[in-house]
Amino acid sequence: MDDTRWDHRLKVTGEGESLAGHAGAVLLRKLADQAGLTAALGAALARAGKFPLIDRGVALVSMAVAIALGARSMNDIALLAHHEPVFGAPPSDTTVRRTLELADPRTLDKIARVRAAVRGHVWSLICATPAGFPWLAVAGKVLAGWLVIDLDATLITACSDKEGAAPTFKMGYGLLTELPEVSSQFSGHAGLAWVTVAARGWG
Repeated sequence: MDDTRWDHRLKVTGEGESLAGHAGAVLLRKLADQAGLTAALGAALARAGKFPLIDRGVALVSMAVAIALGARSMNDIALLAHHEPVFGAPPSDTTVRRTLELADPRTLDKIARVRAAVRGHVWSLICATPAGFPWLAVAGKVLAGWLVIDLDATLITACSDKEGAAPTFKMGYGLLTELPEVSSQFSGHAGLAWVTVAARGWG
């Protein structure tokens, strides 16, 4: 039987023809496929009697890859156009819209469960490696079993007419958003949550 997967002839090289730029995007898609995320999302988004030309799991993962490349709107799915020789034709912005329109509470719950299951599967594969799970080590002490929360903050610029408003240390005004990311095999849910706190001087 012939191997017809989109990635069966890929290789990493800096020379030659038929090269794809932004190779990291290819690795993201390949990771999602091999971890089972793409197929599981497709099953979660399936609708009885509906047979979309592009699998909805592929559409959703393609959107995630496009965001990694800098997409800021549905139209920016076109960022994947230069990967067409690798992935095939990207989903259209209409396909993206139709996929996102499926995001009712029941479907979002299915997606969260899929992500949790795939995350657990990936962590189990990591734990099964000869090196084992890469627990965080501080001052030579391995913190086995600890949950590690990474906080990343960015300022969303906004005008402030509030009396006594003062800029941040970067001389900007706005809303400070912090993204706590929990990366552990023990995190059973989404692992990403937006928390907003009022930055000094925002109003």
